[in-house]
Amino acid sequence: MALGMFCVIPLPRRVWDTSCMRLMLPCLPIIGILFGLIWWGLAELLVLSGIHIVLTVAILTVLPFLLTGFLHLDGYMDTSDAIFSRRSLDEKLRILKDPRSGSFAISMASVLFVMQFASVYAVIDFGQRFTPLIFIPVISRCCASMALLSLKSIQQSNYANMFKRNTKASHKLFVIVLTLLVIAAAYWLSGILGLVIVSLVIIGFIVAIAYSYNKIKGISGDLAGFSLVISELCGLIALGVIRWF
Repeated sequence: MALGMFCVIPLPRRVWDTSCMRLMLPCLPIIGILFGLIWWGLAELLVLSGIHIVLTVAILTVLPFLLTGFLHLDGYMDTSDAIFSRRSLDEKLRILKDPRSGSFAISMASVLFVMQFASVYAVIDFGQRFTPLIFIPVISRCCASMALLSLKSIQQSNYANMFKRNTKASHKLFVIVLTLLVIAAAYWLSGILGLVIVSLVIIGFIVAIAYSYNKIKGISGDLAGFSLVISELCGLIALGVIRWF
């Protein structure tokens, strides 16, 4: 169910059981593991194949969005329109629900793709290791899952309220344990670099969710997507900047 909801990779069978919906958010980080392995594997394959660096960078830049069917990018753009509008809270909530893309959404999407493209280019050009790409989508989804499970949802968010219904403390504990395992795996496979990248993804998410949450006075799937996208960009920027590990 989680794969069918948060991923566009074709499945041999689609399953939907409303009684299991509360388990989908705790499973979100597991999907991140799949995305991370695909991201890392394709990066290694493209570099080894000798394809021109610009084309390689372009593919790796859009891949995370393609795998989700642009789900989180949609939330990033909707949230950008709302929180940067400098309108009243009611107007921000109305903008958040508006399916049309405004000027802030287009501007922020442009900034995102430029920064993401430049970061991936720097990673390849500097000969940086691709291993941290495995952990970036996982830790960002750990943060998104925990935020959606823990923070107050806005009243209009059917998405957040749907998944939070009948949430148990064990679900949050599962996400916390998985987060700690990812941090340990990042250090085991990438050393200090892995810890730095994972830490900056978490910090990026916290800053983004705190800012957007304060503006909207609650959380929704769009805000979680907004913060997830920013946190992954923070990890990519750090991977492109840090060269001495």
